[in-house]
Order: sequence, then structure tokens, then C-alpha cells
Amino acid sequence: MKTPFHSAYTALRASSLLLLVCSLWMSGAAVAQERGVKGQSAKSWEADKWIQLPEGKKSLNPADFKGKVVYLYCFQSWCPGCHKYGFPTLKALEAKYRGNDDVAFVAVQTVFEGFSSNPPERAKEMAEKYDLNIPFGHSGLDSKPSVLMRNYRTGGTPWTIVIDREGIVRYNDFHIAEKDGSKLIDQLLKAKS
Repeated sequence: MKTPFHSAYTALRASSLLLLVCSLWMSGAAVAQERGVKGQSAKSWEADKWIQLPEGKKSLNPADFKGKVVYLYCFQSWCPGCHKYGFPTLKALEAKYRGNDDVAFVAVQTVFEGFSSNPPERAKEMAEKYDLNIPFGHSGLDSKPSVLMRNYRTGGTPWTIVIDREGIVRYNDFHIAEKDGSKLIDQLLKAKS
């Protein structure tokens, strides 16, 4: 004989099972939304504006660097972490590998908020402030978030992307320490192209 307690217990078990199934489904969806595209082919950068491009170029994309290791630094001019960690690392690594034709450095201001505080002109200011003579781009205009960020599933700034000689993303995450960035670049340089 079923009692009111038994009916309540059965309903509670059913709702607990439903909650468990929903939780597992949601955690699977969270995994699918994981940041970065490490191990995948490098996607288009689709920057809206560029400065300091190589002669004859109007834009840049990973295909322009086939056979090279590419260090792509994503920033916003108003980002404190970009100035405290990202730019100093970029500057140190760029100086270390300057003159090595097998390594390329690119910086792109990837705007996802504060559009009026992070206009394209600020990318030029950052290039001058940090005395970096590398290509600088700007992605994200007029409340339309950066396409580069979407393509690489970045989580904000400072964000670093390292692409190997074959065009495969080998690092795609928040800031990388200088020694770790150098170690990775050296490993990728030793790999056969």
C-alpha cells in the first residue's frame, strides 16, 4: 500500500534524478564552451584596422606567417594586467628574438567592452609607449566585440596565442610568463617545419 510518504519520496527521487541529468548536461555544455582553441588550426584574425604592417600589406592573418612561430598578444589599452604583465613579456620576448626571421610578433587590441576607451588610436599609442616596431591591429568597433576573440574563444585580456610553423595553435590562454613563452618558442623553433 502506497502512503503519502511513499508518493512524496517517489516524487523527490524523480526530481532529484531530473536535477542530476540537467546538471550533467549543463557541465557537458560548459566543457563545450571551454576557452581557447589549442591544437586547432589558427583562424583568421579579422582585425578592423592595422598599423606598422610589412611593406605592401593591408592586413595580416596566420597564413602570412607560414613556416614561422607566431606570438600574438591580445590586449585592451585600459587593461591593468596588460600593462603589468602582458606588455613587459611581449617586449622582452620580442627583444630576445629580434632578428630571428623564424619568429614573428603581432599585437591586436581585442575590444569586448569599453569601446569608447579602447578606440583604434589607442593601439598606436601602445606601440609607441612600449617602443614596439611590430604589427599592431585593432579588432572590435562600435559595440561589436572583437571577431578575433570569438575565433580564438579568448577569455579577455591579456591573452596570448602562440602558433607553430604549421599554423597550429600551441598556446591560447591568459598571460604566459616570459620564461614559459621563451621555452615554448624555443621548442617550436626546434620542431621540423
